[in-house]
Amino acid sequence: MFYEPKNGHGLPHSPFNAIVSPRPIGWISTRGADGVRNVAPYSFFNAVAYVPPQVMFASNGNKDSVRNIRETGVFCTNVVAQDMRDQMNASSATLARDVDEFAHAGLQAAECTTIDCPRIAGVPASMECRMTHILELGGVDNYAIFGEVTGVHIRDDCLVDGYFDVTTFHPLSRLGYRDYAVVENVFSLDRPDD
Repeated sequence: MFYEPKNGHGLPHSPFNAIVSPRPIGWISTRGADGVRNVAPYSFFNAVAYVPPQVMFASNGNKDSVRNIRETGVFCTNVVAQDMRDQMNASSATLARDVDEFAHAGLQAAECTTIDCPRIAGVPASMECRMTHILELGGVDNYAIFGEVTGVHIRDDCLVDGYFDVTTFHPLSRLGYRDYAVVENVFSLDRPDD
């Protein structure tokens, strides 16, 4: 099969998200200038630089997360463990801007250290971020948000022999359609230059 996206794919659902998978989920927490807390999962999320450490996520729509980051200049990314999948899913609901989404999803909040922003208590790791760029992408209402990581929280039980060990919590990843996967099988490969 071959198709040009501008002409459509002819399938019941677009295969794009299924092709670009698995994708890590950035569970983004923010607080608006009005003090209302927001949390939402974004599967167009990744690390983009080491020094200084930087991450990005993309939003299809000028959602509350994007508006809050424009207002405050900060956000926090939280890692989604398999056992928090129901709360993550609940936080994807479209709610009024004045709704506390931590309360809606049944999440406990903790304050960040280097930024004025809530993070999700109990997750395997959180990264506090200062926004560096918001790019308006081509198409209709598409944004990419970049941030420099200014603080990192790691749950103690996720560190094994000095390594952040994903097998201790089984991170959730997004596939296509309504599908998710859990990391359970981990192996190492030496690089040719090692």
